[in-house]
Amino acid sequence: MASWKSFSVPSFRLTQLAQDAYELPLQTLANTHESHPSIGHLCLLVFEAVLEVVCVSLPGYIVARLGHFDAEKQKFLANLNVMLFTPCLIFTKLASQLNAEKLSDLAIIPVIFVVQTFVSWVVSYVVAKLFRFNRRASNFVTAMGVFGNSNSLPISLVLSLSQTLKGLHWDKVPGDNDDEVGARGILYLLIFQQLGQLVRWSWGYHVLLAPKDKYPEYREEIAEEGQRYHDDENQNDHQNAPLIDGLDGETEDEGDSHSIDSQNYDPAGRTPVANASRVSLAVSSDDEYLPKKPHLKNNQQQPDVVAPLNGNEGSMDSFPRVPALEDHEEPTGIAGRTKSAIKSPFIRLGKATSQTLSNWYQKSPAPVKSCLKFTKRVAGKFNNFIWEFMNPPLWAMLIAILVASIPALQRLFFEEGSFVQNSVTNAVRSSGDVAVPLILVVLGANLARNTMAKDEALDPEEERIGNKLLIASLLCRMVLPTAIMAPMLALMAKYVPVSILDDPIFVIVCFLLTGAPSALQLAQICQINSVFEKTMGRILFQSYVIWILPSTLILVMMALEVVEWAR
Repeated sequence: MASWKSFSVPSFRLTQLAQDAYELPLQTLANTHESHPSIGHLCLLVFEAVLEVVCVSLPGYIVARLGHFDAEKQKFLANLNVMLFTPCLIFTKLASQLNAEKLSDLAIIPVIFVVQTFVSWVVSYVVAKLFRFNRRASNFVTAMGVFGNSNSLPISLVLSLSQTLKGLHWDKVPGDNDDEVGARGILYLLIFQQLGQLVRWSWGYHVLLAPKDKYPEYREEIAEEGQRYHDDENQNDHQNAPLIDGLDGETEDEGDSHSIDSQNYDPAGRTPVANASRVSLAVSSDDEYLPKKPHLKNNQQQPDVVAPLNGNEGSMDSFPRVPALEDHEEPTGIAGRTKSAIKSPFIRLGKATSQTLSNWYQKSPAPVKSCLKFTKRVAGKFNNFIWEFMNPPLWAMLIAILVASIPALQRLFFEEGSFVQNSVTNAVRSSGDVAVPLILVVLGANLARNTMAKDEALDPEEERIGNKLLIASLLCRMVLPTAIMAPMLALMAKYVPVSILDDPIFVIVCFLLTGAPSALQLAQICQINSVFEKTMGRILFQSYVIWILPSTLILVMMALEVVEWAR
């Protein structure tokens, strides 16, 4: 018979295990880790960071509610930010922090982006099946789940957290400080952002958030609505037609102007989209060498009537060529004559070179001509692709990488006390400081209800399934991907031998992106293609106002725990 002593050690271990399991939550709340403050203080710091974002966004919301910040002004400021201030921010943050050794470590970011996108797509597909959505609604939920915000909110949160949390310094960077932590965080976010932009405006714009007429099941319904509208319009025209033309007080020009205004009318709250002009005045042939931008499908139904370059051909609808002033008038003044004198040799050289190449091409054999035509076609398509794909932030990133890769250039721009640093670099840095506040002001304006779609622009389907779309979208963007990606990110940080996975701010960036709200650009795409606009506005309000604080708290706490566990 076994004595009681033989069971004493296992019994003690079981008792100790039960006691530890009971006291573990209390120890976690009371414990102050070396890498980050206690849970209560951490909640306060994250709340301060989120509240800073709210305080900067609030004026934009108030101004929009007062009616002074409509959709057109929001789009203008957003485009101005993308074209000017954001590239300045990218250049100053990246060019000053990057070097040739760090570039090789960034290759892990596209891999993580692909994994995150795939996980979000699978989650959205399963949730859409569970809610029994049709194809259009399923694509909408997929877009909301796949395309998270990697621009405005995460950038501001990373900058705020880098200044408030003290456990984010990377031990592999000698003398690491809060500014360098924030710069690295912006670098990581910008790479994620550009990858997301590429997928968002290709797969998202053309497939997931395509217009209603792209789905076969809706084409018959749209055709019936169009036929009813056409019949009603014909009936109204017949009733309102004057007995004798010209006696109704409206001239032909006024009637045409009224017709054009009616065709270009956009409901209140819609993001303005420029319609294609019906007649273009061809002043020069320079447009042939510009990249061809894709047009909206709605505009393809209105064929452009382009005036011929020589002004002698074309239909009666087209205007003749309007000659440029330079063709008739000699430049006046010293400045004009000087400019003309400088340009004349280059113009003559260009004409002579063009004539020589043309003569050589005409004398070339047929195989050479075919090869040259093919090369020109490929080069033209490549040029168009580059100019359509590249945008100012990408150009700024490319220039920053070039400057960072050449130590002499990096010292020229960022050496303390140098002439270029005190003039050019400081000017660019001042412009870059405007980017994040302006992004947040536009974000606040986007959340104002009076700039969103009106009820009359909605369809019955959205009224029927709008609540389901809202719930499914929030689950697919802010809950389920985080639950799946968090263990994967923890294992990668622990066992994958890539240096930036040891950077605490990189882990925080990855966690913030897994549960970030849906991208604001999705609202613009939904407005352009008329896809569940009211539901899109509700999703933005719920994501950025209601759930952003608890979501950010959970994500940052999880990220810091992973950082400490992986060390």
